[in-house]
Amino acid sequence: MYRHDVQIRVRYADTDQMGYVYYGNYAAYYEVARVESFRNLGYAYKQLEEAGIMMPVLELKSNYILPAKYDDLLTIRVSIPDFPKVKIKYLYEVYNEENTLLNRGETTLAFINMKSGKPVRMPEVMSDLLEPFFD
Repeated sequence: MYRHDVQIRVRYADTDQMGYVYYGNYAAYYEVARVESFRNLGYAYKQLEEAGIMMPVLELKSNYILPAKYDDLLTIRVSIPDFPKVKIKYLYEVYNEENTLLNRGETTLAFINMKSGKPVRMPEVMSDLLEPFFD
């Protein structure tokens, strides 16, 4: 399993009238974690797009346990539980500075050829980078 942690500080603009992180912002936090996890592997998402592959989200799940609040420093732990093929599943856990679990999420994305719009296998360069985590 591949895992990476990313930290995000909650901005005032991320909160709702109750002072909690607005529920829709968790999807954006997940995206930041996904993109940074690619960068951590040594292959930026931008390189994937330059190679003609996009990764649309097919499914999003989010379980809200406790609220995050303005100025909290959140740790988003992103993991890839299974070796990807044409689809890739990400799991997320969001913690506050006290290491309290606030949120769990899951997304499923597909590798899509940008010209044809058809699904393709995960690029070999990504496969090579992820393989050591799944031996």
